[in-house]
Amino acid sequence: MSGWINIDVNADVNQVDLVWDLARELPFPDESCEVIFSEHVLEHLAVEQGVSFLRECHRTLCEGGVVRIAMPSLDDLIEKSATGNWRDQSWLREESWKFIQSRAEMFNIFFRWWGHQWIYDREELHRRLKEAGFEKIRDVSWGESEVETLNGLETRCDSLLICEAVKASLNATNAA
Repeated sequence: MSGWINIDVNADVNQVDLVWDLARELPFPDESCEVIFSEHVLEHLAVEQGVSFLRECHRTLCEGGVVRIAMPSLDDLIEKSATGNWRDQSWLREESWKFIQSRAEMFNIFFRWWGHQWIYDREELHRRLKEAGFEKIRDVSWGESEVETLNGLETRCDSLLICEAVKASLNATNAA
């Protein structure tokens, strides 16, 4: 994205500014970022690595800074499966996934393919953000944010679980 520091573990991805493994500490000073945006990343890290990454987001954000996390939603997958609409997912409408014939096959592919390590529902994402030090967490809609810089960033229609977490100011933390 133009105007951002674009990080990826894969050097072959277009427009990568920094090739970096997010399981490691971020190479940025404390409180050096105003906003951080992550789309379809966290689910590719083991849960411990994911919490470590979220802690790094917390460390590098300025007071009042916001991290926005967008990813596929386990809640949506379970709801569609429970109501018999498991095929009603954008990725399953793509030609390359037409071979999937059952709900079980779909679940196994969703959980095991693409390097997924940990799939989140809303409760789990909130839990892990709190573990990382965030106190103010809000669920947000696709492309919408109270923070102008974070509006309209999602690129994938299957980004159905989206949260923003705000790094509290020191005054708010000390007052509690």
